[in-house]
Amino acid sequence: MSNIKIGILGYGNLGRGVELAISHNPDLELTAIFTRRDPSDIRPLTSNVEVYNIKEVLNFKDRIDVMILCGGSSTDLISQSPAFASHFNIVDSFDTHARIAEHFVSVNNSALETSHSALISAGWDPGLFSINRLFSEAILTTGISYTFWGKGVSQGHSDALRRIEGVSNAIQYTVPIEAAVDEVRRGTHPTYTPREMHTRECFVSLKPDADEQKVYSEIVNMPNYFSDYNTNVHFVSDDELAQHHTAMPHGGFVQRSGKTGANEENNHIYEFSLKLDSNPEFTANVLVCYARAVYRLASEGFYGAKTVLEIPPCYLSAQPIEALRAELL
Repeated sequence: MSNIKIGILGYGNLGRGVELAISHNPDLELTAIFTRRDPSDIRPLTSNVEVYNIKEVLNFKDRIDVMILCGGSSTDLISQSPAFASHFNIVDSFDTHARIAEHFVSVNNSALETSHSALISAGWDPGLFSINRLFSEAILTTGISYTFWGKGVSQGHSDALRRIEGVSNAIQYTVPIEAAVDEVRRGTHPTYTPREMHTRECFVSLKPDADEQKVYSEIVNMPNYFSDYNTNVHFVSDDELAQHHTAMPHGGFVQRSGKTGANEENNHIYEFSLKLDSNPEFTANVLVCYARAVYRLASEGFYGAKTVLEIPPCYLSAQPIEALRAELL
């Protein structure tokens, strides 16, 4: 069988991570990279792969099996995903939890109208954490679920900061509150608001004429990103960002603290955790294996939008199901 042909739309940290991930999957082939920047400024890691302006993307409708969209959720994917689902099978990493239902409907309508398959909100949260929330809550029906992120760099929140007028560059760290983490792991079933579980640390450099107070206000009041948390904004220089804030670690855990027994006398902890040196590279690897799943869905005539909750696990693997049964069960 021929390789699955992949296109990358957007060549930032996530797009470069997708390119690296494809190189480790022999059944996948990178066909082209598309960017809003000048293509001559892009130097892909893969030899013989051309870079094109995004305006040329429709010339590849019959040459790409799955397009992986690597833009940001705050402004890019909300419009790009439904637009490109009209022309390609797609995978995106839309991570604004409060708008996923709306995003799903929009992408689903576009994909169904043109007989394409789409996978939205892939990654690790939403994504792998979502699957483990489902598993743990289905298994332990009596209990409380918790999700902690960090300490690490949130790509989506950092991108949202960089979209603010007057911001030159920015990085956002999500920091779990250790006292809350310790209490959850003791299995005492505490209840918390988002503000009591995490703080958000923003390091922001400004353009020369930016209004610092206006930028600050826009950050701490941004819905779905910062308004529900204690958010600290540190204004720094571009040089300081480049010197001290270029690494992109992340991680966290999903936990279900549950009870079983006639009198709920037995306690159980279900926990799934990640520790990541590179948030974008790990996320990219998740997107790439879901691109394989989307290709299979399209090949079988299952069109429209899906989430990670609806994809059979075996669709992610390059191995046939017979081998998976023999090796993994």
